[in-house]
Amino acid sequence: MKKSTQWTLGLAVSAVLLAGCATAPSMAELDQLTDQIAKASFSDKNIIKADKVLNTDESNRLCSAADMAGAPLDDATAKRLEAVNLKTIKWPADGKFLGDWKQGEKTAQSGAGATWSDKKVGVNGGNCYNCHQLSKQEISFGTIGPSLYNYGKIRGVTDPGSPASKAVVEYTWGKIWNARAYNACSSMPRAGHNGFLSEEQIQNVMALLLDPKSPVNQ
Repeated sequence: MKKSTQWTLGLAVSAVLLAGCATAPSMAELDQLTDQIAKASFSDKNIIKADKVLNTDESNRLCSAADMAGAPLDDATAKRLEAVNLKTIKWPADGKFLGDWKQGEKTAQSGAGATWSDKKVGVNGGNCYNCHQLSKQEISFGTIGPSLYNYGKIRGVTDPGSPASKAVVEYTWGKIWNARAYNACSSMPRAGHNGFLSEEQIQNVMALLLDPKSPVNQ
């Protein structure tokens, strides 16, 4: 942050604190100050652009506020946000939900792209291993999300193209595309909605999760 910016923000904070001696600052004043600090603190860095960080949608704003308050969203708001996010899901243009699980494994195990320290890369990775176990061979994986080992097998998906598997296949696609369609404040990245992964990449990750031949289901 530039010194001039620090000086300006310092004066702004001091003004609010001094005003607070006589009367507490309103939420609007605090929100305005927070917005000023955020805009001054973020700048374009390699492939990450400040506007992507600062211009958040309603889901991010309400979920962040709930997180800061230490309380979950009320049921009505959560349901409304889920409905809004559900409408953003784009189903595969060619009607095919599954691609190549071998390519899907590469995507899931790659953390390339979409972080400030990355330089421009050809394609982003899914970074799935950072939150989930994917196969029994893995010895290091994140636990923020549930294990995905045997994902398709546990759900009885022996033939992903069968009518009986349709609900599981569509849910899985929707969850990867925009997880907040099913959990309003899900911490899972909205891979399709935010353009982190292409449709083809998502088809390949789908195959990794649901193809009976995939190491996930062995």
